Amino acid sequence: MSVDPQLLGTIDELGPQYAALSDAIWDNPELRWEEHASVDAQIAAAEAEGFTVTRSVAGIPTAFSAEAGSGQPVIAIVGEYDALAGLSQKSGSAVPEPEPGNESGNGQGCGHHLLGGGSLLAATAVKRYLDANGLPGTVRYYGCPAEEAAAGKTFMVKEGAFDDVDAAVSWHPGDTTTVQRIRTLAYVQAYVRFTGIAAHAGVSPERGRSALDALELMNVGTNFLREHMPSDCRIHYAILDTGGRSPNVVQASAEAYYLVRSPDVAGMRELFARVTKIAEGAALMTETTVEIEVDGGCSDILPNVVLEDSMQERLRELGPVPFDVTDLATAEAFITKTASGRTASTLGGEFDGDGGALHTGIVTFDARSLRPTMTGSSDLGDVSWVTPLVQCATACVGVGTAAHSWQMVAQGKLPAAHKGMIHAAKIMASTAVDLLTDAELLASARKEFSTRTTQTPYDSPLPDGIVAPPLRDAVAVAQ
Repeated sequence: MSVDPQLLGTIDELGPQYAALSDAIWDNPELRWEEHASVDAQIAAAEAEGFTVTRSVAGIPTAFSAEAGSGQPVIAIVGEYDALAGLSQKSGSAVPEPEPGNESGNGQGCGHHLLGGGSLLAATAVKRYLDANGLPGTVRYYGCPAEEAAAGKTFMVKEGAFDDVDAAVSWHPGDTTTVQRIRTLAYVQAYVRFTGIAAHAGVSPERGRSALDALELMNVGTNFLREHMPSDCRIHYAILDTGGRSPNVVQASAEAYYLVRSPDVAGMRELFARVTKIAEGAALMTETTVEIEVDGGCSDILPNVVLEDSMQERLRELGPVPFDVTDLATAEAFITKTASGRTASTLGGEFDGDGGALHTGIVTFDARSLRPTMTGSSDLGDVSWVTPLVQCATACVGVGTAAHSWQMVAQGKLPAAHKGMIHAAKIMASTAVDLLTDAELLASARKEFSTRTTQTPYDSPLPDGIVAPPLRDAVAVAQ
């Protein structure tokens, strides 16, 4: 069965409206848990279309859902909107050095303004398709906060937000067009806080116990650990507090934010336990104390080959993103190469490409024999463990543009980005309609999902009792 022209026509008709929505979110980039204006803009668009909106899903102020239709099956289309700190860049600016475009310093360095806009566009097209054809079934859009190093969806999953969903569809902007037949890494993130004793560093250093020394020893110990951990694991950190600006005071406090990744949750827990021991050893060596507060985490992606094959057929039918010569010329300034001279894909490692400034083809491969690992992470992983999930990626930026870069930000409002977003909406909407109308397809996807989760049940990466940071803050204020 071919993609319905009515569905594609709706997306083409609404495309400019949702491109403007994504641009508005690009113009006001908000960090994790703070996406209030982005949520308001998306809710306004959903309510104008007649969706029934539920705010504060899982109790999180910047999470919501928008639902249309009735009955089974329930098909979710998942979106995001959070930005990254320190990546502000003027739209279209490809100058050699960063050229900030706003006062906040934030920027849409992972294209989540497009991700949310494209997903809501797809959900709107599916809603109109169900209405026009009098079909049963429910389409539900999820607006999800804090994907960047916070895992908003993991908290939503833990609170049961996806429990009644029969299957889920999503996408990600990138520099290639493909069904995302990839593995991702599970991770945990935690604050590590050392507390020592202040003293005069010149007169009575023996009275002091340096929290900064402890933090430095922890970092050194973690760096030694890197030689003795699996090569597909990752450890990252940022120093948040060095204990003050005066070198003549023994630092009584120091804090770092650690992120530990592994191919699965079990491996992540094992590696994080080793990092925890290093922190405790650093505290023991310096006679300080250490507190470790887990802030969030996510699971690896559980693949669903049935859904990937189905989406792949839709992608083959729809073809690549329809760029024009102007798009290609504009993207030329943003192309980067690796040291080997090969083009670097932002979402899937290196690939040979098709020689142009924008990827004008589609990448296909057999997931049964090849499933590349993207050594980043996504909280869609947790969604994939509670319902069958499938994703695509579409070319929205110049080939080789790195995610989490100002070059990504600069291209986020260009016509090529809008075309990639609209094309993704077509892939997602057609896949969602297939799941709503083809009972056999959905049953096969759920059978595969059930088989995999029976063999390996879902294991939330979040410790018992942990809640989303905004809810922790609310409790702290109340107390």
